[in-house]
Amino acid sequence: MAKKIYVGNMSYNTSEEELRDLFAQYGTVLSANIIIDRETRRPKGFGFVEMEDDSAAIAAISQLDGQDFGGRNLRVNEAIAKPRPSFNRY
Repeated sequence: MAKKIYVGNMSYNTSEEELRDLFAQYGTVLSANIIIDRETRRPKGFGFVEMEDDSAAIAAISQLDGQDFGGRNLRVNEAIAKPRPSFNRY
């Protein structure tokens, strides 16, 4: 089952390809996305990586959390699904 990983404190110059390559050392990467600010169109400094195998994701999290990448110490942990607000007024 695929596992989604939060990657924070990234350099604003990090590309999705670099992010994918970093995590590919630990297993198959299904997707790598860097979050972009809607107004400025610049990276926000965090993103998400989805890995095919849970054990590979766990290895990546344990090895990369706190590691220097692009001059910054990464924050890497399992992504937590954020509940969507309900707009039902009744």
